[in-house]
Amino acid sequence: MYKIWQVANIDLEKQLILSKELGISKIFASVLINRGLNNASEAFRFLNPDLSGLFDPFRLKDMAETVARIKKACQNKEHIAIIADYDVDGLTSCAILKSILEKLKLEVSCYIPNRISEGYGLSIQALDHCLAKGAKLVFAVDCGITNHKEIDFLKSHNIDTIVIDHHQPKDNNLPAAFAIIDPKRSDCAYPYKELATVGLVHKLFEALSQEREIYLDLVSLGTVADVVPLDGENRIFVKEGLKHISFPKRAGIKALLEASGLKGKTISTKYINFILGPRINAAGRVRTADDSLRLLLTDSEEEANILAEKLNSDNRNRQAIEERILKEALAKIDKEINFKEHYVIVLSAAGWHQGVLGIVAAKIVDRFYRPAIIISLEKDIGRGSARSIHSFHMFDALSQCSNYLEGFGGHKYAAGITIAKDNIEQFRAHINSIAKNLLKPEDLIPVIEIDTEIQLGDLNQDLVEELEALSPFGKGNPEPIFCAR
Repeated sequence: MYKIWQVANIDLEKQLILSKELGISKIFASVLINRGLNNASEAFRFLNPDLSGLFDPFRLKDMAETVARIKKACQNKEHIAIIADYDVDGLTSCAILKSILEKLKLEVSCYIPNRISEGYGLSIQALDHCLAKGAKLVFAVDCGITNHKEIDFLKSHNIDTIVIDHHQPKDNNLPAAFAIIDPKRSDCAYPYKELATVGLVHKLFEALSQEREIYLDLVSLGTVADVVPLDGENRIFVKEGLKHISFPKRAGIKALLEASGLKGKTISTKYINFILGPRINAAGRVRTADDSLRLLLTDSEEEANILAEKLNSDNRNRQAIEERILKEALAKIDKEINFKEHYVIVLSAAGWHQGVLGIVAAKIVDRFYRPAIIISLEKDIGRGSARSIHSFHMFDALSQCSNYLEGFGGHKYAAGITIAKDNIEQFRAHINSIAKNLLKPEDLIPVIEIDTEIQLGDLNQDLVEELEALSPFGKGNPEPIFCAR
């Protein structure tokens, strides 16, 4: 596929100053400037992340109230229920929170909704679990920020809910929870807004114990897998956490590294993104995520080895399902999609496994550089996953198509929809008309963002060592790209 080379414009004066003040090459200075590091002190902090750079957890709105409510639960010996999302961020958050609360001698139960039968958030089954356990306090972890009715229901049964979530509240309309820890709420003055939920749970751990080291492996896993920006506090957590994963003490991490062929290797963000994360996610995609949570919690090496092998098997199963659906989707594209007319690829079929639709949609976007919506039909209802490109805001487009949808949610690059089968053709036509009005032909050509142009003679061992200091790489801090002509 043809790609547009977009070489960053470099402020030569700023480049020279940064190079001299830090004693680094001009090429490396250019890369730092491209990451928004405009002076020596900012660059030094970025290149030398340290736990001492973490902010006071009590700067998070409702943190003090959350700590006080946990202490009250300890005094009253209340049962606490945790409802968490089924992805890596949700599962690592749940594992840390359960461990923290059990160290306080609290009785804790966890509920992870089934991705297929219950979907995301506080399901009816999750609420039933809380009532059956006699919970007086419920934590909604990596979910809950939009669950107004469900939290009202718990409140009507004299159950307090604490939401720990990193998702954007819709129109800043917050549910009536006892406390909400979410730096994206408009009244939260916390300096860093991009923590994953597992990072927020770690802030609670800091607030309760003044400790920082024990759970950094899990924080790193959840943060990288959730594809949040790897700058600020996230960079600190991941840089430190990767060391703990490379030399694991946790039985589940040790077993997962061995089962996936990574034992003895220095773990990078790539290993999390492409090997560890998919295995932890796999169980929740093809059945339930309970075994993934058990793996993260177990102290038994024997149990950990059994669970790691099960997740390996789930991942192979997930890959086979995904490969079959992708093959069928590509065949449908050949028959149904006219690229002159269809700026958004909308495909539907009965029997496609809902657990892998997002992965298939992402692969279609990568292949054709068009927004893609993949819908699985069951009788008269379709449930789909959408993925998008830089120039097309998927959530905004779906908002303009709401007349055709039973429900939808998401953000600029990813979303989920529910749609009646009879509305799919009209929906396809309408979202494509929106895309054709918004997108120019060049918007449908992928862009390679290049840090700077170099001479091949500039490449040497010193530059390689300088660039290594940029790791860990990820969203907000991609591996540098250079061009030479």
